[in-house]
Amino acid sequence: MKKPETKYTKSYSVNVAYQVFGSGDIDLVYIPGWISNIDLMWACPELVSFLSELGKIARVILFDKRGTGLSDRVIEFPTLEERMDDIRAVMDAVNAEKAVLFGHSEGGSVSALFAATYPNRTISLITFGIFAKRVYAPDYPWAPTCAERQKVYDCIEKNWGSGEMNLESLAPSKADDTVFMDWLANYFRSGASPSAALKLTKMNTQVDIINILDAVKVPTLMLQRRGDIDVKIEEGRFIEERIENAKLVEFEGSDHLFWTDNTQEVLEEMKSFILNVKPKSVYEKQLYTIVVGRFIPSNKDNPKSKDIVDQAIEQHRGALVHYNTETFIATFDGPSKAANCSMDLMNAFRELHIPLAIGIHIKECIVGNCISKEVLDFSTFMDRESVSNQILLTQTVKNLLVGTDLAFTTYKTIFKTVSGNSFLLYTVKEKIKQEASFNAVKGTKLIHDDTFLEGVLQSINTHLNNECFGVEMLCRELAVSERQLQRKLKEMSQISPNQLISSMRLNFAKELILNREGTISEIAFKAGFSNPSYFSKCFKKKFDISPSDLRN
Repeated sequence: MKKPETKYTKSYSVNVAYQVFGSGDIDLVYIPGWISNIDLMWACPELVSFLSELGKIARVILFDKRGTGLSDRVIEFPTLEERMDDIRAVMDAVNAEKAVLFGHSEGGSVSALFAATYPNRTISLITFGIFAKRVYAPDYPWAPTCAERQKVYDCIEKNWGSGEMNLESLAPSKADDTVFMDWLANYFRSGASPSAALKLTKMNTQVDIINILDAVKVPTLMLQRRGDIDVKIEEGRFIEERIENAKLVEFEGSDHLFWTDNTQEVLEEMKSFILNVKPKSVYEKQLYTIVVGRFIPSNKDNPKSKDIVDQAIEQHRGALVHYNTETFIATFDGPSKAANCSMDLMNAFRELHIPLAIGIHIKECIVGNCISKEVLDFSTFMDRESVSNQILLTQTVKNLLVGTDLAFTTYKTIFKTVSGNSFLLYTVKEKIKQEASFNAVKGTKLIHDDTFLEGVLQSINTHLNNECFGVEMLCRELAVSERQLQRKLKEMSQISPNQLISSMRLNFAKELILNREGTISEIAFKAGFSNPSYFSKCFKKKFDISPSDLRN
């Protein structure tokens, strides 16, 4: 089959490369996994054969996500939400009102999120080798540990696109086929540079779509090989249990690539599903990200408040669904739009000295009517907490903000829904640069671009307000011994783990004091100090000024 013409469309300001081929009446969008290059796909006979068969029953749409392949290179790599924007932009460019989504590996994760968010643009969902999380957790024990992911990072940095990358593990059936393995290495190299591949891999490590799986209501076919070592078959079974209309078909074999090994069996399952599925004509519910804002009682009422709220929500492509002098509620089709809008609103009202509290939740709601009992309860919860000048978000929202320039700190209270579900809450703010975090420690000599260091900082940042968090918990999260942690930090910065944790807590507290985000005792608690007098003593020792004097 001849390679289709490559075209471009805009996903907001980013150019996304796409191709269209096939003679079928049904539109099918292939969402690639980790890295792709739609031109190089056509240099692999096995992949060409697979795509050609799909083209006999569907109009097939291929594209490279932003930052990879033929699409624009970007400074920051795409969030799951931006990847959804790219899918929608490509569908719009080829006038595909609805489509079957075929997502491979990580592409399956974003496809599931798209199907939950835009069910009325999704005919059905097909996944191959999909995962819901990419790092070990007690409730998801099949994913790699932090230490295992670190080995992947190190391998990419040292051996990107070479024979040392162990690419044979992705297609064991092709391990002895030198032509195929040479193409696969070239495919990855042409899809991303070493630094880009590393960033994408780190971002994938943070993917967590577990809490939105029950919002996927479109007919779903999941395909996976039982011996896949990249994504365990137990992961597929876990996901199938949580998607209402999912069917998992397990194949013999170990290949993670769908276009190698027993491809005819895979194709037959896909063809039968595509041609026989009967989706709903209209879905009444979809996934919304909901922002609840509450103006804390203040004497400084501003008649321009409504205009400010309207402008910010419109700028971030949201919809205002409720407003009065005390409360507003808005919906967005993705968490990063909601979070960025909330940050802008918080800054705008802080300048006007109008206290504001914002909560962000994600919930499957009736299209056009998101104000449910749970949303109203969330609004009441925000009123009760009175978290002046803070943004709280639920863990589900946090998990979907992978790749954003935001930092999260665990909040002291849990939000319980009317249905009995409980959500951990986090405060959010713009991420403190790693260099700033380490240079805050007096006399620190920083080694840049160390992936281990990034994991340390991220772990500490997540637990800043947890007074029980210490070296033991840090070692457990990083899957290293205390001796290893001590040795590595000493090599990089000449400070101990305890000194680093304390320094980051105190710098976080200093920022809260300067922003007047609570009393000194409240700020001590938020920074992980249960004893305010001990906090003041440590603070003065580090900054040569007491917390109260700094506040004044």
